[in-house]
Amino acid sequence: MECCFRAWYAACVRIDAGCAPYRYDPRLTARIFQLMRFDLHCHSTRSDGLLAPAEVVRRAAARGVDVLALTDHDETAGLDEARAAAEEAGIALVAGAELSVSWEDITIHVVALHFDPAHGGLQDGLDQIRSGRDSRARRIADSLAAAGIDGAYEGARRYVTSERLISRTHFARFLVEAGHAHEMKDVFSRYLTPGRPGYVAHAWAGVEDAIGWIHEAGGQAVLAHPGRYKVTPTGLRRLLGEFRDRGGDAIEVLSPSHQAAQVAQFASLARVYGLAASTGSDYHGPGESWLDLGDLPPLPAWLDPVWKRW
Repeated sequence: MECCFRAWYAACVRIDAGCAPYRYDPRLTARIFQLMRFDLHCHSTRSDGLLAPAEVVRRAAARGVDVLALTDHDETAGLDEARAAAEEAGIALVAGAELSVSWEDITIHVVALHFDPAHGGLQDGLDQIRSGRDSRARRIADSLAAAGIDGAYEGARRYVTSERLISRTHFARFLVEAGHAHEMKDVFSRYLTPGRPGYVAHAWAGVEDAIGWIHEAGGQAVLAHPGRYKVTPTGLRRLLGEFRDRGGDAIEVLSPSHQAAQVAQFASLARVYGLAASTGSDYHGPGESWLDLGDLPPLPAWLDPVWKRW
């Protein structure tokens, strides 16, 4: 991040980027950040994405992204490959991961940003989360078999690109391949969400534990795509309040899961709850994501962006 920012700053104030020290003008810094394109939520083959980490980075760079966070599910194994590709492509890479978390009776996702990937406590936490994924996958397959869809576990495993992780997305790809749905976007609502034949409840990490691991590693905790969760307005306020009170740092305001009215809603709620704002395409790969890397517009200028604290 620092290397990329120095280059932008030097170009804007017409100084030699190799000179040090130099002073930052806060107003100019804010303007530069507005000009930069951030995408702080995407996935690779190290979890349930379709592209290798280096391919994700190269695609982001080609699409004009200046700062990218690779946020694989419960996993940081792709960061070294992504960082090397980012250096070659001339963009900044932020360490990221998307943690699976239980809150009340639903699963939420918390994106970790700008942390030390080598931190033992965080890695132990990620190991703990991943350890339950295979047993959940077998229960999903059993549930689908009870609904008349056989071979789902083996079918999903054919799409797994990292032996450390199997997810609902892998089942979704199998269900499309087997003709049970036409498109990926249809699978979750028909088979893999609460009340549907392939859904199984699972206990993930607790909110306080997840945020604690992220903070111990020097990172920030971002509530991912809050508009996706099936909660009442009262439940949403309770979620945001508890997330903030347990140390959460930010919420995703811009997300492909959010309609225009929800963007305005979450921008307002970020201010109300004293949370920073983040942005991310949640890109998984060609043909599966209706927004590509870097497609989201800039955050509203009046919000406090999560990267302001980096």
